[in-house]
Amino acid sequence: MFNAARFSLISLAVLLVCCGGGGGSSGDRTGGNVVTQPPVQLRGVPIGGATLVPAAIGGGAMASTIDPAVMKKLVDASVTLGSSMTGTPTCAITTYTLKYHTVDSVAADTDASTAIIVPSGSNAACQGARPVMLYAHGTSPRKTTDMSNLSGTEALLVAAMFATQGYIVVAPNYAGYAGSSLAYHAYLDADQQSNDMVDALRAARSVFGSISATPSSRLMVSGYSQGGFVALATQRAMQLKYSNEFTVTAAAPMSGPYALLQFGDGIYGGAPTMGSSGFLPMLINAGQRAGAAIYNSLDDIYEAKYATGIDTLLPGTQGLGDLVAAGKLPNDVLFAQDSLPQASGYASFFGADHLMKTSYRNGYLADLKANPCNASRGAPLACSPAQPLRKWLLRNDLRTYIPTVPLFLCGGNEDPVVPFANTDSTNDYFSARGMPTSLLTVLDVDDSALLVPYRATRAEFATAKQVLRLSVLASTGWQAAADKAVNDAYHAGLVAPFCLREARNFFDSAPSR
Repeated sequence: MFNAARFSLISLAVLLVCCGGGGGSSGDRTGGNVVTQPPVQLRGVPIGGATLVPAAIGGGAMASTIDPAVMKKLVDASVTLGSSMTGTPTCAITTYTLKYHTVDSVAADTDASTAIIVPSGSNAACQGARPVMLYAHGTSPRKTTDMSNLSGTEALLVAAMFATQGYIVVAPNYAGYAGSSLAYHAYLDADQQSNDMVDALRAARSVFGSISATPSSRLMVSGYSQGGFVALATQRAMQLKYSNEFTVTAAAPMSGPYALLQFGDGIYGGAPTMGSSGFLPMLINAGQRAGAAIYNSLDDIYEAKYATGIDTLLPGTQGLGDLVAAGKLPNDVLFAQDSLPQASGYASFFGADHLMKTSYRNGYLADLKANPCNASRGAPLACSPAQPLRKWLLRNDLRTYIPTVPLFLCGGNEDPVVPFANTDSTNDYFSARGMPTSLLTVLDVDDSALLVPYRATRAEFATAKQVLRLSVLASTGWQAAADKAVNDAYHAGLVAPFCLREARNFFDSAPSR
């Protein structure tokens, strides 16, 4: 059965999807001391060996390997539509964690960790050389986020969708999470995050033999929300910088803020997105840490109530709801009540208890007017913003190349966290720049046209929304509460499992390269 709780797949506290550190130069990461760049050969080198991570299987029991029947029970209890969505598990799975060397925002040595989930079993789909799926997770406010912990619903969903169907899953936690010594997270920093993903895969490959993982030549790259952005940035890096080392079979970025400059311009232009008060400080902090000089003082950007300590707030030890309750963040009120312009339908993001100073927003808007971007489908970044945050967004916008691998973009057109305009604009750019239609597939799961070949998926998605809406309506009697439940669950709880399932189908049918 469906119930509202099942739609907390990657809760709003684990949203986008889509700051400051000191204001020093790009070489200043340690309070004024210039760091020494690490030897190139350190990148991707494991720190120790792979460590087995037992999984909780209910009733206080733990298992080193989860067999298919037990996995089915876990999935049916926790994932939207359960195993009817993910498919009945075929393989047993064993999860490991591995620490490795990578680089921070200015290419100095740091550490991170990755989950490695290995299928096994007597079925032919679980034996021999298996495809590898490199997965990038969505935004989390908690530093403890760890993809080797299958009690986390995103990790469980990915394990069920891919590892139990015969994929070796490599799922990095990102630098700054899961015991990493990095004091911040390079959120949506395309260079750092793609380097981190590359290094995780390098490290995982070096220990596959010791954990009975036998990879085939098929390499898939995917991710959702923030991870959708990271996945596309990683495919770009593998194509442009690491083509001698990696051959990607196919990529499936999902619901990501790929058109990052357009995304930011939309927010500051009067149409903020759900979770903006959490992810914008993370984004600004990442730029500051990378030497983008986004501010001289935190007071330049944030209202006094929130400025102190906001540069070290996320990721941290609390969820977004806890931070709001503690008065450390506003409840998604980004701009002042009288700050203009305000797009219709976005009044809740404007109020007295707001995060951003009007003077800062006005400076952003002045640059947006003086230096507009996104003027054409084929050259959206043919512009020269002067405002530091806009310059940072431009630098990390992914509309800069043409993928040469089969690419599957998926999302929903009513997404309140990462607008589907990111997918549309990226699709438009790739198409305008001549990417072959045979390589580019785009799925809007909320397209009411119910077009072939995804007619069944779109119909199922519409049903899932309606079931949730009716369930909440029946329990509360309030249509507004039902509509809010769908809106809150849309990005992570509703769209994500459908997109992941179609991504797997896409990978299964992708020709080897």
